[in-house]
Amino acid sequence: MAEPRTVLVTGGNRGIGLAIAERFVADGHRVAVTARSGEGPAGSLTVRADVTDAASIDAAFTQIEEAYGSVEVIVANAGITRDTLLLRMSEDDFTDVIDTNLSGAFRVVKRASKGMLKAKYGRVVLISSVVGLLGSAGQVNYAASKSGLIGLARSLTRELGSRNITANVVAPGFIETDMTAELSEDKQKEYLAQVPAGRYGSAAEVAAAVAWLASDDAAYVSGAVIPVDGGLGMGH
Repeated sequence: MAEPRTVLVTGGNRGIGLAIAERFVADGHRVAVTARSGEGPAGSLTVRADVTDAASIDAAFTQIEEAYGSVEVIVANAGITRDTLLLRMSEDDFTDVIDTNLSGAFRVVKRASKGMLKAKYGRVVLISSVVGLLGSAGQVNYAASKSGLIGLARSLTRELGSRNITANVVAPGFIETDMTAELSEDKQKEYLAQVPAGRYGSAAEVAAAVAWLASDDAAYVSGAVIPVDGGLGMGH
């Protein structure tokens, strides 16, 4: 196998984040996850952190560095939704989602970049969404936060690319998680009708794309948006 790396997955206690952490553990890496509650998968180190709080992120990184050494792969996955139509969306509905999903990614990447620059090695993977490019009624805040990650990754690529640091985006479509399970049966059918693959994706399929981007095989891939969406967002 490839050289074991120190990997941090934010929001690694459930859904897609948990599947990503499980994949890195299975591949033999040193894996840490941040979570506000709950635990990461067996074989990982769970640290408490809130991505809206820079001090808590700094403390989490210090804990991980003491246990595993400098973070070499950062997967910014922590995210929230506050779905509602624009006219009903409060200032807080908007800013809370931006602060967690976009500013949260900025905070963890900024903290991780110190060690990456020193090591002249790094892999940054930002978990976006097909909605970031396709748009979605009732998700002005979420879509804006998720498309913002693309500008973040591409600017990081221009800034840090010469230091052997890559920054890429994975954009999942409809994935079977707790979040999609809450949708009504009618909504689920409506969404499936839009997906050329005719099925929901699995969190493990998203994790496979992340694992590839973090590997040596993807050393010359940076600033890319990799869709894992069964063809839903084609052309976007």
